[in-house]
Amino acid sequence: MFETAEVGHKVSKEEFVQAEIELRSKLLDVQRRIRDAGFQTVVIVSGVEAAGKSEVVNRLHEWLDARGLSTAAFWDESDEERERPRYWRFWRRLPPRGSIGILFGSWYTDPMVERAYKRIKQGELESELVRINELERMLTDDGAVIVKLWFHLSKKAQRKRLKKISEGQKRRKLTPWEKTFSQMYDQFLKVTEFAIRHTDTGNAPWHIVESEDGRYRDLMAGRILLAALEERLAQGPKVKVKTKPMVEEPGGRITVLDRVDLATTIDKKEYEERLIAAQARINDLVWKARKAQRSVVAMFEGWDAAGKGGAIRRVTHALDARLFRVISVAAPTDEEKAQHYLWRFWRHLPRAGYVTIYDRSWYGRVLVERVEGFAGVDEWGRAYQEINDFERQLTDHGIVLAKFWLHVSPEEQLRRFEERGLIEHKKHKITDEDWRNREKWPKYEEAVDEMVARCSTAFAPWTLVPANSKYLARATVVETLADRIEKALD
Repeated sequence: MFETAEVGHKVSKEEFVQAEIELRSKLLDVQRRIRDAGFQTVVIVSGVEAAGKSEVVNRLHEWLDARGLSTAAFWDESDEERERPRYWRFWRRLPPRGSIGILFGSWYTDPMVERAYKRIKQGELESELVRINELERMLTDDGAVIVKLWFHLSKKAQRKRLKKISEGQKRRKLTPWEKTFSQMYDQFLKVTEFAIRHTDTGNAPWHIVESEDGRYRDLMAGRILLAALEERLAQGPKVKVKTKPMVEEPGGRITVLDRVDLATTIDKKEYEERLIAAQARINDLVWKARKAQRSVVAMFEGWDAAGKGGAIRRVTHALDARLFRVISVAAPTDEEKAQHYLWRFWRHLPRAGYVTIYDRSWYGRVLVERVEGFAGVDEWGRAYQEINDFERQLTDHGIVLAKFWLHVSPEEQLRRFEERGLIEHKKHKITDEDWRNREKWPKYEEAVDEMVARCSTAFAPWTLVPANSKYLARATVVETLADRIEKALD
């Protein structure tokens, strides 16, 4: 693989100066155009130690407009990062649409280093590379440009470069990574070849840049970036496919919601007894989870007026306020629109031992965005797998994940809507949008049916809560969440 890199190519100072003027002008122009087009660009900088990766990053900062450029360096993990799923640290540093983000070190670094040192097995590396491919596919499907640069040096050239640095012939000192990783050149080369072969995809190809000559290396990096951005611009704006009308079958169809027994109820006395017992359990269990450094994520979806807020309050009443946070999900802000739709949920994941409650969630992509046409068929159609992968990462990390759909009948919803209109302190809860959503009940019901069928997994099952009885719904939610935490801790 690395034999294909152009070895020994040198660029004179005069050639470099002339080429740099033209290249820099083109890069600034294409940077402006991707900003106007709203394309997110991710540049991954990886390679052999002492290949000059820092110099390349510095050069790109010289050539590009700093107002649309950011660099994130991923070295040692902080405590904050270790307490969350591994990809949290990358999601939070992704550049917004219209800008360029350089990832100095990336999601490739840890798996490759761990395999080179034989701290993980080959199968574990392969699994991680599959996850990386899924992440990159998800970003490019969303319109992002991913430019992956591997800066290569032969073993002989690396030793020569390191000797110059150690003898003070270069204006810096050896980094800790250059000192240690260079001693394992052959092991790293083997792992690198395997990783590149398995992640060199059509949507996110690798570019191997021979780095013996610094001027040649820098020009090649700039030209590769320029070509990738021009190619993306030539494709034009991302085509949005309008949501196809959902045709109801004659006489309707049976969905998972039809199987929820809405006639079940409990009286106030039973409710209070069950709620008090469940709240005591959940209080004790959350403290145990904190001691065990296990996070909890509970997310609530359901019909308007189904009682999500009331159920959430019964959970939080049992918790110490220092341990939980409630995220109310509304229409995305401008900052959130500038990222992949999962970004705003990744950013709020709790640290180890804490609880995050989402009042509405990432399922908006396959519910309201699907039904209302805010997402095209291609977007919500691929979201099921994206969501399953997201939830898998949470549970693989040890997060306790509980998902609740609160279900009421159309008749009960109507009764609650009318009741809210008569009670002064509840009038604000009912909006014109709520009434409009009622008209699309069959479409939402169909969307919920597919959501549960495709995203109720062994590691993240849905709980469908009968909510015509508020007492039953609240007791069921608190008891179920307590059961989930208890099972996870056991």
